[in-house]
Amino acid sequence: MASKNITFDPDTGVPYAVNLTIYGGSNFDTTFNVTNNSNSAFDFTDYSGSAAISKSVAVGATLGITTSFTVGITSALGGKLQISLGSTATRNLEQGRYMYDVLVSSGSTIYTLVNGNVMVVPAVSAAP
Repeated sequence: MASKNITFDPDTGVPYAVNLTIYGGSNFDTTFNVTNNSNSAFDFTDYSGSAAISKSVAVGATLGITTSFTVGITSALGGKLQISLGSTATRNLEQGRYMYDVLVSSGSTIYTLVNGNVMVVPAVSAAP
């Protein structure tokens, strides 16, 4: 499980950029340790999250949502949010570059927390 440290300031409206790698046929998960501008854990108590991945076909073009990550706020007061995909979902992803974003919402306000590129690497062999 990978862990990424990011800073989130809802007032700026600018997402944090993080690139990811997914290996086809294996479970994927990463945890975002989110802090505020004071370097304290971001309080996700009144937030919910969602995240999606989209195949990138050309510069500036995507094919729409390919699949959605499972999103969990694993520690609301500790500023920890996790995204994941099971091995069946990663096995069905074609090799290549994708784009993703993680959205969090509080009430009717939606923020893009983090976004970036995802490189999907196919499985070379399988366990017997």
